[in-house]
Amino acid sequence: MSSGKVLVAQGGGPTAVINQSLAGVVLEARRHHGIQRVYGARHGVRGIVNEDFWDLTQETSHNLEMVANTPSSALGSTRDKPDLKYCHEIFKVLRAHQIEHFFNIGGNDSSDTVRIISEEAAKAGYPLRCIHIPKTIDNDLVSNDHTPGFPSAARFVAQAFAGANLDNASLPGVYVGVVMGRHAGFLTAAAALGKKFPDDGPHLIYLPERVFSIERFLSDVKAVYERHGRCVIAVSEGIHDESGTPMLVKLAKALEHDAHGNVQLSGSGALADLLCEEIKTQLKIKRVRGDTFGYLQRSFIGCVSDVDQREAREVGEKAVQFAMWGSRDGSVAIKRTGYYSVDYELLPLAEVAGKTRVMEDEFIAASGTDVTDAFRLYLRPLLGSGLPDAFRLRAHSVPKVLGG
Repeated sequence: MSSGKVLVAQGGGPTAVINQSLAGVVLEARRHHGIQRVYGARHGVRGIVNEDFWDLTQETSHNLEMVANTPSSALGSTRDKPDLKYCHEIFKVLRAHQIEHFFNIGGNDSSDTVRIISEEAAKAGYPLRCIHIPKTIDNDLVSNDHTPGFPSAARFVAQAFAGANLDNASLPGVYVGVVMGRHAGFLTAAAALGKKFPDDGPHLIYLPERVFSIERFLSDVKAVYERHGRCVIAVSEGIHDESGTPMLVKLAKALEHDAHGNVQLSGSGALADLLCEEIKTQLKIKRVRGDTFGYLQRSFIGCVSDVDQREAREVGEKAVQFAMWGSRDGSVAIKRTGYYSVDYELLPLAEVAGKTRVMEDEFIAASGTDVTDAFRLYLRPLLGSGLPDAFRLRAHSVPKVLGG
């Protein structure tokens, strides 16, 4: 006899629209006659192992809609990376609670967790439908046109650099903004969408898809500064040398590491400070400032793409539909079908799990310090409607009387 129980979890870094996917799962699941209970795991897979569940069946539709419009993970998240043993413990809990449908909202690691659990259920002959729902601001899930969370974060980055450019034009100097992206430069590249006039910043964009040279970097900055009297720079946290060593490792003396042994690239501000110091020391430019966007770009309230909201809701809804009416496990993917429209497919978990997408060559300019029009056309519809605009005075000069 069917239990009619559904479990949904959220994993990895929060986004501005991940709760849209959560609401999509809950509201769509409650429409199906066979669903008796919809549970939410507190703090992702860790909450499953700890049997820390909330009964989302008891949530009102109105409150779910309010939560859907709120950034960050309403259920809480975790950075745990489950191995086979960990996934076996997850499966034991799912089986004990008679969970029949498991939805995991997250990125690469979350998709791999779903894959392993799906395989464990198959080995045990347990009827568990496992669906991965995409989410990541890095936009690095393979076989997806883009991923929910990225458009809103990209909108923030574009607007932030538009503002930084205005500030830099008012008080000229060099500005360095470091953006998240260990392996994929999509989010850093979004800074280009903040440009309006030809001499607007960012004047230079550095992505992890291209080898970074500190000597060439300083030469680029010097050339732009001499041409414009100022320079705005967008830098991915994951820039690296020809050997693949992150520049932060090469430039810094003391480094933080995360729970998985990776060098802590985000949040410390070290890379921005180190690059600014190189510019001051080597180029003798006095006014040099740097920022690290860090967590700001992930869940910034009030800067959300309406396109991102809609699609994040729909991937949650489609996940339930694929689970209820389909016959296989998988990962929901967004496919672009026109300018601008999308459709949704269910990909085999093995096609997505544990893989990383990087920016395609067609999106990166030959100089390696800018993006192409193809990237601008790709990203612009994702940013949504109502982007703020900037204008300039027309500079009608008055002739000098005293000369000089």
